[in-house]
Amino acid sequence: MTPISNKKKYNWPDMFFVTTFFILVFWGLVILGSASSNFSNLKFGDSFYMLKKQIMYGFLIGLLGFFIALKIPYKSYKNIAPLLLAGSIIILSLVFTPLGVTIKGSARWVSLKLFSFQPSEVAKFLSIIYFAYWFSKKNIREANLRDALPFFVILGIILTLLFFEPATSVAIVIFLSSCAIYFFAGAKMRHMGILSVCILAVVAGIIYATPYRLSRIQGFFNSAEFSKTSGFHIGQAMIAIGSGRLTGVGFGQSTTKLRFLPEPYGDSIFAVLSEEFGFFGSIFTILLFGLLILRIFILAKKIPDKFGSYLLIGFGSMIGIQAFINIAAISGLIPLTGMPLPFISYGGTALAVFMTISGIIANVSKYAQISYND
Repeated sequence: MTPISNKKKYNWPDMFFVTTFFILVFWGLVILGSASSNFSNLKFGDSFYMLKKQIMYGFLIGLLGFFIALKIPYKSYKNIAPLLLAGSIIILSLVFTPLGVTIKGSARWVSLKLFSFQPSEVAKFLSIIYFAYWFSKKNIREANLRDALPFFVILGIILTLLFFEPATSVAIVIFLSSCAIYFFAGAKMRHMGILSVCILAVVAGIIYATPYRLSRIQGFFNSAEFSKTSGFHIGQAMIAIGSGRLTGVGFGQSTTKLRFLPEPYGDSIFAVLSEEFGFFGSIFTILLFGLLILRIFILAKKIPDKFGSYLLIGFGSMIGIQAFINIAAISGLIPLTGMPLPFISYGGTALAVFMTISGIIANVSKYAQISYND
């Protein structure tokens, strides 16, 4: 009699990941429905206008992207990875053409008449695929710094385009996610140290040279002095979070979102969540992110080939880094970056991209050699 294996078959995605992912997406829509209601009513005469738009251009497109990505074998991306890299650089360049749309001083959008999108969100997704492909071909453990030069050059081109938009927060996410792949691919600690020092020097120079970035740093370290300027945002966020206490003021009952809190549906949405659902709601959200990211990294260890493993490391790092920076910044732990909260903040492009990424993760998980007890 053939013994029964405790290894799962390769034809189903990891259901723990998929279930957690969908809970997080629907939880995000619930939070957005409340956080955006006042602004939607004042500007569009419909309290659910932004929620409807998020569902139509973010959730539904993302759902289609999820199921398409779930069906496409992830190894097929290796054949087109260089084209995806070229595509990401081209679409990032489009913001500097007549197709680019400048909003609040930032050229982050491209308008194609029928629809508009944020190239930086798409480039974030495509660049990780390329770097996973590139490192899967290299033996980084035995390489010297010169062998990794193409990685630094390509990453530098992408980051330069993002800094000129400017889209600093996206640049940070791509840099850290790419470095996570580099690290797990076997980078020497000395090389990581050199890279970190160089990047920190460049970032410090950029912050010093751009007044609005410098003012955010000043507002973080001296919020009292800058309480009416660069420190206003974080001050209002702290009031919202503190008002929630343990159980919150109730769904839809936030008062700070009405007039005081900037971008309550964007990078401040966690503050609204904390005010309405309290400490327990905040912990629930953080737990969802933690479970999702932990599962991705567990799966990454079980993937039999480097490319699949590096894809999961890159995407898992991307979600984790972005969630951490958003929550930490709006909680006053680090300076504000304007970074949205994945799956929750308003933004159709971002939601569609993160849902498509989740489809790729689900496809890779089909091949994870993981027992039912893991």
